[in-house]
Amino acid sequence: MKAVICTNYGPPEVLKIQEVDRPTPKDHEVLIKILAASAHIGDTRIRKADPLLVRLLFGMLKPKKNLILGLEVSGVIEAVGKDVQSFKPGDEVFGLTGFRGGCAEYICLPGKVEQGTGEKKGMVVLKPGHLSHEEAAVVPSGALTALKNLQKANIRSGQKVLIYGASGSLGTYAIQLAKYYGAEVTAVCSRGNFELVRSLGADQVIDYTVEDFTASETRYDIVYDAVIKSKAAQCQKILTPNGIFVNNSRLAKIEEADFLFIKSLLEDHKLKPVVDRTYALKEIVKAHRYVDTGRKKGNVAITIGR
Repeated sequence: MKAVICTNYGPPEVLKIQEVDRPTPKDHEVLIKILAASAHIGDTRIRKADPLLVRLLFGMLKPKKNLILGLEVSGVIEAVGKDVQSFKPGDEVFGLTGFRGGCAEYICLPGKVEQGTGEKKGMVVLKPGHLSHEEAAVVPSGALTALKNLQKANIRSGQKVLIYGASGSLGTYAIQLAKYYGAEVTAVCSRGNFELVRSLGADQVIDYTVEDFTASETRYDIVYDAVIKSKAAQCQKILTPNGIFVNNSRLAKIEEADFLFIKSLLEDHKLKPVVDRTYALKEIVKAHRYVDTGRKKGNVAITIGR
């Protein structure tokens, strides 16, 4: 099968499309024919070995042999292991890969998730019928990370929430989730993205290029830095006395119940993915170049196998 292999650490050009062995599902796994994946910032960080912890996980001097990138996928189940009861061939699914590599034509993932292992081993659920595979593929990582941040902050109705990096993948999901919980949302982004964040439910917007949001006179119950570019100390002065600052660190493990909750919001049209651009698998280098610019709105999808 074709797969995107990270041959070295460095710029997008280290990514090569190569032929590798097609995986065979174990008794508890499903084999998925991947129809779409994403070019996620997490993939670009692995590619660049940034942070250095990447080297401890994926290889010190160079990536381990046949390292396939891709944190999230959408596709069709082609085969199931003998112990799998929740899925059958032909089911359309989307999910997290657990770093098993989604930028490929096939992947094997668990057909049943043990508690607390979803992020490491991957998890899949049935795809909402109204979403394309490209739309579904860009949901899992961003939506679930935003959800775990808001859960950590114990979000409640009536609270004031500020989201820094509101037009990116995490930010676009965080706006919608915060509104679902009944919060008042202030989105921090560039002026060119005002229309987008307002369409997702933002009540107020701040242009970070002309205004320092940490100098705001408004006090917030939650400040969510979705792009990890500020410090807790900087944001302390705009928090209420019991306010909380979150930034994607020290989050609780993602559970299957979290994923099913996100799926239900999608099905109820209370959450929607934002797809900025879509690239073919053969354009993976272009896709990573675009993500590296830091200017994407929402997510970048990769079409595979079609």
